[in-house]
Amino acid sequence: MTTPEEEALDAYSRTVIRVVEQVGPAVVSIRPMGSSQRRAAVELMGSGFFIAPDGYLLTNSHVIRPIRQPEVTLIDGRTFPARVIGQDPVTDLAVLRVEHEGTFPAARLGDSSRLRLGQLVVAIGNPLGFQFTVSAGIISGLGRALQGPGGRIIEDIIQTDAALNPGNSGGPLVDSRGQVIGVCVATLLGAENIAFAIPSHTAEWVAALLIKEGRIRRAYLGLVVQVRPLSWPPEAVGLEIVEVDRRGPAAQAGLQEGDILVRVGGQPVSSLGELHRFLAHWPPGQPLAVQVLRHRQLRTFTLIPQELPSPASR
Repeated sequence: MTTPEEEALDAYSRTVIRVVEQVGPAVVSIRPMGSSQRRAAVELMGSGFFIAPDGYLLTNSHVIRPIRQPEVTLIDGRTFPARVIGQDPVTDLAVLRVEHEGTFPAARLGDSSRLRLGQLVVAIGNPLGFQFTVSAGIISGLGRALQGPGGRIIEDIIQTDAALNPGNSGGPLVDSRGQVIGVCVATLLGAENIAFAIPSHTAEWVAALLIKEGRIRRAYLGLVVQVRPLSWPPEAVGLEIVEVDRRGPAAQAGLQEGDILVRVGGQPVSSLGELHRFLAHWPPGQPLAVQVLRHRQLRTFTLIPQELPSPASR
């Protein structure tokens, strides 16, 4: 039996409220230790969310990079110092940990590979210093590429029209079931109703490696790709090369813009996540065979991947 208050709400409102009540307690604000919320609001404040009850939380790399000693504040007002476990500028993700005897409410990561255009999403974070703000919208694009704060291209990005502002970065993008399907990362300057999030399938494996090893050492090919449906063979997809680093391994091996990457090391690749995961486990310096479609012909090239350079070296 529904209450009069519940009857006054439409299905959309009830869904958003349920999601906020489910995920909201896991969301935190992040700022430099000892700084006031007002002073840290614009430049040195971001969001994050717990992914495990024992204090591990996920945020953006660019949020914690300028902060020497981060602290997090929960929705109930409690504040704790946090330790940086590791960060990955390539995906703009970082893992922190709050070491505390108790447990924390944790959000559940969902399956971002099942997202559809038009799907309802809710963003929770701390934009412009306004702690614990909620906005809702839809998935308006998938598989985008975005230049991140450090200048690197972040690939396989979710586009949404849910309102995001500085301070939302690192907060969760949540589906109607209350599962996190993205980590909010940025808005596009000069544009309205366009914001972005890193998909949860990327965040999940990055977080696992950072917790285990503290860093991700991945092979670098020197190219930027985007998902491309193929007319031949039918019902297949590949990764179209849209940019090649002239000094990188791909250019030295003869790969060109417009080539469509279909196999790496003998394994088919149909998403950015698959390629990232493969390169995270391939030893730099070891020859790597890749197959591409060029003018509908399958060609094989051998690359010598380098270790991905740090942001400072680029």
